[in-house]
Amino acid sequence: MAASGGTSNRNGANSRNSLKLDKPFSPNSNPNSSLKSKSLPNSALRRSSPASLGAAKNDGGVPGRVRVAVRLRPRNSEELIADADFADCVELQPELKRLKLLKNNWDSDTYEFDEVLTEFASQKRVYEAVVKPVVESVLDGYNGTIMAYGQTGTGKTYTLGGLGEEDTADRGIMVRAMEDILAEVSLETDSVTVSYLQLYMESIQDLLDPANDNISIVEDPKTGDVSLPGASLVEIRHQESFVELLRLGEAHRFAANTKLNTESSRSHAILMVHVKRSLKGRDSTLGSDVGGHSHLVKTLKAPIVRKGKLVVVDLAGSERIDKSGSEGHTLEEAKSINLSLSALGKCINALAENSAHVPVRDSKLTRLLRDSFGGTARTSLVITIGPSPRHRGETTSTIMFGQRAMKVENMVKIKEEFDYKSLSRRLDIQLDKLIAEHERQKKSFEMEIERITKEAQDRISEAERSHSNALEGSVECADKEVEELKNLVKKETLLRKAAEEEVSNLRTQVAQLKRSETSCNLEISKLCKSLEDEQNQKRKLEGDIAVLQTQLLQLSFEADETSRRLDRGEPGKVLGSIDSQVQQVKHSQAQEPGNGEKASVAKLFEQVGLQKILSLLEAEDYDVRIHAVKVVANLAAEETNQQKIVEAGGLSSLLMLLRNTEDETIHRVAAGAIANLAMNETNQELIMSQGGISLLSITAANAEDPQTLRMVAGAIANLCGNVMILCYPDKLQKKLRGEGGIKALLGMVRCRHPDVLAQVARGIANFAKCESRASIQGSKAGKSFLIEDGALPWIVQNANNEASTIKRHIELALCHLAQHEVNARDMMNGGAVWELVRISRDCSREDIRSLAHRTLISSPTFQAEMRRLRIDH
Repeated sequence: MAASGGTSNRNGANSRNSLKLDKPFSPNSNPNSSLKSKSLPNSALRRSSPASLGAAKNDGGVPGRVRVAVRLRPRNSEELIADADFADCVELQPELKRLKLLKNNWDSDTYEFDEVLTEFASQKRVYEAVVKPVVESVLDGYNGTIMAYGQTGTGKTYTLGGLGEEDTADRGIMVRAMEDILAEVSLETDSVTVSYLQLYMESIQDLLDPANDNISIVEDPKTGDVSLPGASLVEIRHQESFVELLRLGEAHRFAANTKLNTESSRSHAILMVHVKRSLKGRDSTLGSDVGGHSHLVKTLKAPIVRKGKLVVVDLAGSERIDKSGSEGHTLEEAKSINLSLSALGKCINALAENSAHVPVRDSKLTRLLRDSFGGTARTSLVITIGPSPRHRGETTSTIMFGQRAMKVENMVKIKEEFDYKSLSRRLDIQLDKLIAEHERQKKSFEMEIERITKEAQDRISEAERSHSNALEGSVECADKEVEELKNLVKKETLLRKAAEEEVSNLRTQVAQLKRSETSCNLEISKLCKSLEDEQNQKRKLEGDIAVLQTQLLQLSFEADETSRRLDRGEPGKVLGSIDSQVQQVKHSQAQEPGNGEKASVAKLFEQVGLQKILSLLEAEDYDVRIHAVKVVANLAAEETNQQKIVEAGGLSSLLMLLRNTEDETIHRVAAGAIANLAMNETNQELIMSQGGISLLSITAANAEDPQTLRMVAGAIANLCGNVMILCYPDKLQKKLRGEGGIKALLGMVRCRHPDVLAQVARGIANFAKCESRASIQGSKAGKSFLIEDGALPWIVQNANNEASTIKRHIELALCHLAQHEVNARDMMNGGAVWELVRISRDCSREDIRSLAHRTLISSPTFQAEMRRLRIDH
C-alpha cells in the first residue's frame, strides 16, 4: 500500500465491504443471539460547571480531576538504525512519576504526570494503573472516559484495541475492560450494550453497520446532553462475541500507509459501553398473606437502577505533512484529523484556564466528548510518545497537551433512577396470582355444593325407599322419619345458601382487587411526581445551604478579626481591607502561579503592610494562615526584606508556628522562611538564642514529607555555616550540637530523597569547615563533634555518591576533618584514607583535590598508614 495511494479499511477492502466471519454476525439479526441490537438511548448527563464542554446546569457531584498517564513506545527497527548515534529525547523517572524532555546534552525540562509508563510496561500494568479505577466507577453508576492521544505511530491503537490473538498479554484496554465488566454484572438482572463508531472527515459512521455512514448528533435543548439515536446498539453477554465485534469494527475502520506508520488510523474510533445494573439489597418485595380469604400487599418500593457509560476513544494520530509524506486524499484526511485535534486542544485550553467560553461546537469530536472534559465523567487520558529525537517537536506538543488536560476538573455524578416499570410488572404478576387463587377457591366451593346436593338427593332417594318399605310399619315411625328428612333437607338448604353467599363475597373481593389495582397505578404516578418535586427541592436547598455556609464562614472570620482588633484598641472595620487583599492574593496565585505570585505578594506588601501580614499568622482560618506564611516566606527570600521581618517580630512568629502547630504544610513553609532568614549573619544568633535549633530538630523528627525535610535541613545547614560562628566558634558549635542540630541532620538521611541528602551533606560540610577554622585558631580542641556523634560512617559511605551535589559537599567535609591529627586515627579505622586518596586523584574540583593532597602529605599518621598499605602518593 503506497503512502499516497489513498485510504482503505484495515482488512484491505473498500470501506463499504463487510468482514466475513467464521460465524454469521449481524447486529440486528437474531434477537435470541448473544449480540442484540437496540437503539442508542438519549444521554441524560449534566455538566459540572459553566466552563465545561457543555453548558448544562450543575446538578451536584464529586470533584474529580482528569488523570493523565504517559506511555513511551520502544524504538522501532527504523529508529534503531537512523538514531543509533543519538540518545532518546526523553528520560523517564517512573518511581517519581516524572518525565524529563531533553532539549540538548545539558538542558532539559521536567514534567509530572499521574502515571509514567516506560517502554517495558505491560498491557496489564497500563490497564490496572490507568483504566481499572474508571471501569470500577462505571460499574458503580458513573460515566467514565478512556482516551489515547499522541503522534501517529506511537502505539495508541495497540494500547486501546489490542485483541491479544497471538499472545493474551497483548490484550488492550477495550478487551480487558469488558472482561472486568462481564465478571461483575449479573446477566439475569443487568445489561451491557455496546456501540462502535468512527469519526472520519467530520462524518460519524457506524463501524458495525458501514451503510450507516452519516449519523447525526442530537442535543437536549434543556440539559445540553448529546446522544446518537442512529447508531447500532448491541447487547453483549459473552467475551467472545465482544472480541468478534471489535474485529468487525476494526475491519471497517479507515487506515493508510504513511512514512511514519505503515497502518496509520485515519479516523477517530469511539467505543461506547452502556452498563445498566439493579441494586441488590434494595429491591422491592411484595408479600402476601393468603389465608382467611384476604390478600395484603406489605411493601411497595420501586427498585433502583444505576446506569453507567464507558467511552473509549482511540484518537487518530497527529502528524506533520512534511514528515508523513501524505498527499492526495490522504493529505485531506490528515488536515481533517489535525483540525479536529486542534479543536479538542482549544477546548481543553479554555477549560484549564477557566475561560467563560469553550468552543465546543468547532468540531463533532468536541461535541461527542463534552461530558469527558469538564463534565460529569471520570476521565483518564493516555498520551503516547516515541523516543526518537527527530520527533522532539511532536513529543513536546503531546506532553504539553497532557499537562493542560491535568488542569481540567470534572464533577463526577452517579446515575440512579427508580425502575417503576419493573414494579408495575411485579404488581401485575401478583394480581394475576391472586385472581387465579380466587378462581380456584370458587371452583372448589362449586364442587363442594354439587357434592352436598348429590348427597342430599341420595339420602332423599334412600328415605323414599325406606318410607315405601316402612308403610307397612307403624304410623308413628313413619312420621318420625319424615320429620328427620325435613330437618335434613332444611339443613342442606341452609348450607347451600351459605355457599352461595360465600361465592358472592368472593366475587365482591375480586371487584375490590381490580379497583385496588387502579388505585395503585394512580399512587405510582403520584409517587413519581412527588419524587421529582423532592429532587428539585433538594437541589434548591443544597444551593441555599452552600450560600449560607459561605456567608457564615465570612461573618465568623470577620467577627474574630474585629474582636481581636477591638481588644488592641483598633477600629472594628479594619478586617475588610486585609481579607480582601488576601482573597486577591489567592485569586492571583491561582491564575498566575509563576511570576504572578511574586507580583501578588509585592502588591499585598505595599497595600497592606508587613505588620498586618504578620498578624494573619495567628488567624483561626487555616487557608488564611497558610497564605500568610507563604507571603512571609516569599518576602524573606528578598534580602532587603529580611531585617524588616525580624524587627517586626516575624522570626518569633515563625518559630511559634513550629512550636504550636502540627500541620506539616505550615511546618514546611515556615522552615523555608527561617532558612531564608538564616542566610543573614545578623539573624543567625537570634535564631539560635530563641531555641530555633531545638524547634527545627523536633520538626525534622516528626516530618515525613521530603519537601518539609529539605526545608528543615537547609535551615540547619545555613546555621552550621554562618559567618558569625567565626567570632566564637566553639561556643556556638557546642550549642548546635547540644540542641540536637547534628543528630537532626543525621536523622534526616532516613528519607533517602536526593534533595534532602544534598542539604544534609551541605550542613555537615559547613560544620566541618567551621570546626577546622576553630582548631586552627586554637579555640577548638579534641575530636570533631561529627565523629563523636557517629557521622563518619555515613560520610565515608557517600563520599563517592552518584549525585554531584552530595558528593562535592562530602568530599569537602572529609578534607576538613582530615586536617586535624586528632581525627586521623578514627578516620583510618573508618576507611577514610582510601577516599582521601581517591579525592586527591580524581576529584573534578581543583581546590578540593589540592586540599586532599596537602592533607595527606602533611599528616604523619596518614603517611604511615599509606606506607603500610603500600599506597603510592
